[in-house]
Amino acid sequence: MKLLEKINNIRSQSSGSPKRLKKRKKLIVLIVLVVLIAAVAFVIYRRQQSAAAQSSSTTVHTTTVQRGDVTNEMTSSGTLSPKDTYTITSLVSGEILSADFEEGDQVTEDQVLYVIDQSDITQDVDSAARTLETAQRSMEEAQTTYDKAIQNLGGGTVKSTQTGYVQNISVSEGDTVGGQGEVTVAELYNDSSMKLRVAFLNTDADMLAVGQDVLVQLSDTGEQIAGRIEKKSDMLETINSGTLVKYIDVLVTNPGGLTSTDRATVSVGELTSVSDGTFEPYLSYSLKVELPAEVKIDTMLIGEGSYVTEGTALFTLTADSYNDAIIEVEDALTSAQNTLKEAEDRVSSMDDTVDKYTITAPISGQVITKNMKAGDKISDSSGSSTTSLALIYDLSELTFEMSIDELDISNIEVGQEVEVTADAFEGVTYSGHVTNVSLAGTASNGVTTYPVVVTLDETGNLLPGMNVDGVIILEKSEDTLYVPSSAVQRSNLVYVKNDSLTSDQVAADTSSAVDIPDGFTAVQVETGIISNDYVEILSGLSEGQTVYLKDTATTTTTDMMGMGGMPGGDMGGGMGGGGNMGGGGPGF
Repeated sequence: MKLLEKINNIRSQSSGSPKRLKKRKKLIVLIVLVVLIAAVAFVIYRRQQSAAAQSSSTTVHTTTVQRGDVTNEMTSSGTLSPKDTYTITSLVSGEILSADFEEGDQVTEDQVLYVIDQSDITQDVDSAARTLETAQRSMEEAQTTYDKAIQNLGGGTVKSTQTGYVQNISVSEGDTVGGQGEVTVAELYNDSSMKLRVAFLNTDADMLAVGQDVLVQLSDTGEQIAGRIEKKSDMLETINSGTLVKYIDVLVTNPGGLTSTDRATVSVGELTSVSDGTFEPYLSYSLKVELPAEVKIDTMLIGEGSYVTEGTALFTLTADSYNDAIIEVEDALTSAQNTLKEAEDRVSSMDDTVDKYTITAPISGQVITKNMKAGDKISDSSGSSTTSLALIYDLSELTFEMSIDELDISNIEVGQEVEVTADAFEGVTYSGHVTNVSLAGTASNGVTTYPVVVTLDETGNLLPGMNVDGVIILEKSEDTLYVPSSAVQRSNLVYVKNDSLTSDQVAADTSSAVDIPDGFTAVQVETGIISNDYVEILSGLSEGQTVYLKDTATTTTTDMMGMGGMPGGDMGGGMGGGGNMGGGGPGF
């Protein structure tokens, strides 16, 4: 419209001579020609744009099946620590007498590091030892008393420990006896031994001695038996109208048949008694029992003239008194046991205290710091577990802790390989392995992480405190076929370019394949290790085959090879940089 107006204006302005009219017509033709050329150029430009857009939208992205190493990995950072760390502390106070080590020294487990003056506790140690000795004696006495009580009380029946005939019984039913040592029950006589009393002239008696053997001759039968002088009187007595004599007591073993009616004389060599005497049973002891607690006699089981031997029942006890006696001796024994235990504990405690005055190395390792030396004094205020005397590192191994996300921790196992790099040594990789997977998770911002301990197989120049990155090798397959993850479609199908297919691959079941691009055929594959970026192909494909990449985010190039080392896919880590999943791609 504007062009027509401009032409009309030219016409109105050009009315005049024929020569001017001719020039105006040429100008109009030129303008029309320029407009037509511009229109054609615009149409051509739009068609080229449309063609380019159409060409771009139909680009097929491909790559080839490669061979190399495929790994599934997880990464996290940490700080190196020694295998073991121990801070030497003192639990006692006093002057340090010796500290024979220096910083940088290698010490061995149980090596003496510090000796502290223990003179302050010497008196307490001696007192505890004396108390223990007393308690041990008391315990032995209580045990002996208890054992005797159980034996002598006999379950409620007191028995004899001697042999002989009973006379002069000293106790009766209803009596309360015991508790004060031995109890005399009766007198015993035993006619297995007989005693004979005869007179010797005083001068002859002086020639005899107690214990001397004699010959006893029975007056009625003349039979002779051996005897022994048991007692000799020093008192002079007169018999037979003024004869001075001394009496001798002779003990003989009853050969059987001797009674108190038999008479006999005694001779020693040429010396003979001036009179004979009568035999009588030898009363050598009283019948006694030991009752360590008071008891009450219920029933007497012996009488005058009873013959008792060891084990013969003498009397029974009332049930109440017997039970009370047992409880009394048991309580005494328990009390003695408790006292002994307390004394032993005190001695043990003192021994432990004494041991604390000598401080030994709890581990083998290198002394990192030495804070106190010989001559320094450890005061009561500083003598605690918070005061460091020295610091020891066991540098035989270095470890660090990785924080692994809760979604990934189930994939971590003890023994898995770990590749370690340190900030201090770029380009150097160290090997290690997982030595502990802890279940003590830590929650933060709604995410739980778990500590995983890694131990280095080699330490090189690494030092405790250095920052390191660890890559846990979850799975690894060497010299294997692989394709990018985007090449594997649903149901483990891969779209392979037709001209690279084999007959076996074409025959594969691909009934579930959809949207197969032109020039490609779906092939069923078996997969192995799967990471975010790559999939191991166990069967179904061959190296070098061209495969289709679906939904790729790359440019419109049709060949995606020549990428070098392929980066891993970050699956989102937990605390401390954990959880880098599936990467470390194939090495080309």
